[in-house]
Amino acid sequence: MALDMDQLRRIFYEECRENLETLERELLGLDPDSEIDLDVINSIFRAAHSIKGGGATFNLNDISQFTHAMETLLDEAREGKRHLDANTIDLLLKGGDCINNMLLSHEKGCDFDHEFKEQITEKFQQLLNIPITLSKQNNELKKTEEALVEKEGWSVYFTPHREIFFSGNDPVRILRELLELGTVCVIHCISDNLPDLDELEPEMSYLRWHILLDGNLDKSLIEDIFEWVDDECDLEIRPQSKEKKQDLLLTQNHQASHDPLISSELSKSTDIPVSKENESKDIQIPETKVNKVSTKLNTLKTETLSSIRVETEKVDHLINLVSELVITQSMLTELSQNFSESNLERLQTGLGLLLQNTKELQESVLNIRMLPISFAFNRFPRLVRDLSSKLGKSVELKVEGEQTELDKTVLERITDPLVHLVRNAVDHGLEGTEERINKGKSETGCISLNAFHQGGSIVIEVRDDGAGLNKEKILNKAIEKGLYKADTLLSDFSDNQVYNLIFSPGFTTAEKLSDVSGRGVGMDVVKRNIEDLGGHIVVDSQVNIGCVFRISLPLTLAILDGQLVKLADQVFVVPLISIIESIQIETERVILATGGIELYRLRDENIPIFRLKEEFELGETSNIDKKLLCFVQAGGHRMGILLDEMLGQQQVVIKSLESNYMRVEGISGATILGNGSVSLILDIQGLINTFLKRVSDNNNHVAA
Repeated sequence: MALDMDQLRRIFYEECRENLETLERELLGLDPDSEIDLDVINSIFRAAHSIKGGGATFNLNDISQFTHAMETLLDEAREGKRHLDANTIDLLLKGGDCINNMLLSHEKGCDFDHEFKEQITEKFQQLLNIPITLSKQNNELKKTEEALVEKEGWSVYFTPHREIFFSGNDPVRILRELLELGTVCVIHCISDNLPDLDELEPEMSYLRWHILLDGNLDKSLIEDIFEWVDDECDLEIRPQSKEKKQDLLLTQNHQASHDPLISSELSKSTDIPVSKENESKDIQIPETKVNKVSTKLNTLKTETLSSIRVETEKVDHLINLVSELVITQSMLTELSQNFSESNLERLQTGLGLLLQNTKELQESVLNIRMLPISFAFNRFPRLVRDLSSKLGKSVELKVEGEQTELDKTVLERITDPLVHLVRNAVDHGLEGTEERINKGKSETGCISLNAFHQGGSIVIEVRDDGAGLNKEKILNKAIEKGLYKADTLLSDFSDNQVYNLIFSPGFTTAEKLSDVSGRGVGMDVVKRNIEDLGGHIVVDSQVNIGCVFRISLPLTLAILDGQLVKLADQVFVVPLISIIESIQIETERVILATGGIELYRLRDENIPIFRLKEEFELGETSNIDKKLLCFVQAGGHRMGILLDEMLGQQQVVIKSLESNYMRVEGISGATILGNGSVSLILDIQGLINTFLKRVSDNNNHVAA
């Protein structure tokens, strides 16, 4: 039987990434100021050695040759000939990033930053005292490149990553800074990745740019402008030939950025007409190009989760269940062929076994999709290390509950919000060293990540021991942005209501902007992404003690335990985890509050009533004394949903409504019931948000 080399190569890619994770994890655990643990060095060496050997096996010579230098350096360290100081550890970490870039290049068939590789290789050569030589051909190419640059200028290809706005960076700011160089000839916007309007996400970046710069300009000046976003974009800077430039200048497809400032500046600085076309047909730019990065692994989506390694014990259990299912199916088939009333008891027994086998099979399959949250947590030691170094802060990261399991899909989609929360905690949450010392705190700030199961959910906490949230400052900023009237008092709000203001679009209390965060882009996206997963986020804070963001998520997005309810002639599903209790309405407990809001007095607590039938335009509710009130909770808020009837409880398989139809407010998905009819699943958090917004509008708090 012939070997399937493609399959073997895919296995190598997965194992290589596992070794890269081991290499990074162990390097981050090293303390250069203490005695090095030989076992740790051996573990790092074995990871590098495995990568080198695998690369050579599959003729990935660039990987094997590059890793050889890392392996040699690590070999000297484990033999006691070399001390791994902070700079050497940094270099080894960047070496791991470089290997990952080359791995992506081979796996996805895309280009990677050869210049970054050459820089890292040169540093390894310097450390190992290997003479650095350039071939005659490379020298000639370099001279030719310099001559071209001196005469013709540079061609810059700039492709921001989709999530660039989440970090507070803005491509337009980059383009403005390029204009300030005074040598910009053309800024050409390419919009071939722009989706249809109904699929467009306003917080995502879809455009890319080709920029021509004239004259004898130092390449480093261009690189400095992109330095703050080098891990959030694909960037290529190369000499511009005269012929290529003329082709671009003459084409009718080139255009300036849509930014009015850039258009006006171009009109002043050049005589080149600015076209208003949106698409490019003449310029070919690689769709994906891996740029030089030191922390790119922290912002990429978790590609390592494209496949799952399953324990043999789980597979064996699955096979046993399938065997039981086959036996039950055979028994039912036999009964159907010779059925009589005397076989009724056997039929009922067989159906009971079928139900039991199906349920166990379902749980077993879902269990295979469960992965430890360490897959997401493992990226944060590197992220915190790089950010603290960039910001000049001393930060310690503590991780607990990394073996807590959740569904693969949830894990993939929660990683980006967690990255943003951790970045904010390091940048805004923790004070600078001097300020912490003046407050009597340890000069080293602490970021804690914790995950644990609670009921049918997983709870993830991001905690810091920084300055905490300033409620007065938050409210003043909300008033400044027009969210509330100028005479609004802090005493009018609960702590939770004030803290929730930080999730408003464009909201930030940062006194100055940074490349890490502070532009007010992202916290609203964080909240929305969490709510899209059927979860919610709450904030707790104490001044000078710290702040904690607590995220609650369902364990899986595939199946949920639901309560079937009836409104008019429609059946809906309420997630069982959101339900507190259900009661028959007693009309004397209904209170009419200001603004026409109905409240229900339940054990010394006034809970708002939400008329869901009117909200979904299914008719009007007449006599509420004959109705049921289902109390639900999400995001720290409670609400009573008015229902006609409550039916049974059952597990339902969730189908995405957005991908099959469109996004509908208050609906999180759909399912098919046992009778074949389609039932919509209520989005409790979305309904509560709708109600709260309506209350705010009625009270005239929200600005028009």
